[in-house]
Amino acid sequence: MAGDGVCAGAVHAVKEVWERRIQILTEDLKREKEFKQKLVRIWEERVSLARLKEKVTRENGRVILKIEQEEWKTLPSSLLKLNQLQEWQLHRTGLLKIPEFIGRFQNLLVLDLSRNTISEIPRGIGLLTRLQELILSYNKIKTVPKELGGCAGLEKLELAVNRDICELPQELGRLTKLTHLDLSMNSFTAVPPAVLSMPALEWLDLGSNQLQQLPDAIERMQSLHTLWLQRNEIACLPESISRLKSLGTLVLSNNRLQDIPACMGEMPGLRFVNFRDNPLRLDVTLPPAESAEEEGEQELFGLQFMRAYIREARRQAGDAGPAPADPTPTDPAPADPDG
Repeated sequence: MAGDGVCAGAVHAVKEVWERRIQILTEDLKREKEFKQKLVRIWEERVSLARLKEKVTRENGRVILKIEQEEWKTLPSSLLKLNQLQEWQLHRTGLLKIPEFIGRFQNLLVLDLSRNTISEIPRGIGLLTRLQELILSYNKIKTVPKELGGCAGLEKLELAVNRDICELPQELGRLTKLTHLDLSMNSFTAVPPAVLSMPALEWLDLGSNQLQQLPDAIERMQSLHTLWLQRNEIACLPESISRLKSLGTLVLSNNRLQDIPACMGEMPGLRFVNFRDNPLRLDVTLPPAESAEEEGEQELFGLQFMRAYIREARRQAGDAGPAPADPTPTDPAPADPDG
């Protein structure tokens, strides 16, 4: 019996030795595999960095990374070695995400990543206080982080054709230098309150969304000179729109407007409007042009049409009132958009 115990003990000891050896060997193989993978990553990053360096150019005194129609689904961390970059232009690269380390590029003035497959904006974007232009149109972004409001120097923001963006965080109202905002072809059902809080905004495109009305507070946008609202579901306009003293261009084609408010005839700065493809209740035609030159200047469903419509609406209502004066063009009108 004692011999059996000794034999069992010896077997157990041998088993432990072999298990320990197998464990050590497994760990060695794991470390060796990890080391090889690390070497591969280092090599790949060096190759990627070399490729990126080939894409760096200098234009107008700026250091620019420019990539067009080459596959770059991700950007390597070695890109941080190019932190002197002032502008990124990456188009049609299949880029899936903006790198989390984007906030470390403190020299960036322009970030143009349009026409990719980016699905989100990292919160670190808010660290780019010197950024002047952020262009992310034609991507797959659904939400905008509140941290974007930290980009204090931002003057131009384009988020067009992302399809699913339906709101903006109120923090974007802190973008006091923003003059140009493109939100077209998304899913907005109302003008975001943050937009109404942008004091310097001059150019706004909310075309091809699902807007049903404009807020009375739109009159707060006193710097606005161009407003694109084509292809929405707007059925009426608030009288407060007439208090946009700087507004020169207003595009309302392809909406559900049944009337043009008379107050719009009192907008002295308005130089171009477009009411084409709305179910207006009055059938108004402009008088025939007296010359070929005048005919060429007439805008179909434009400013002259609007004023004629207001006059006819007042006539039918039995309110002669002061007729809106025809404009005296001082600036060339923009090209007539068809919505």
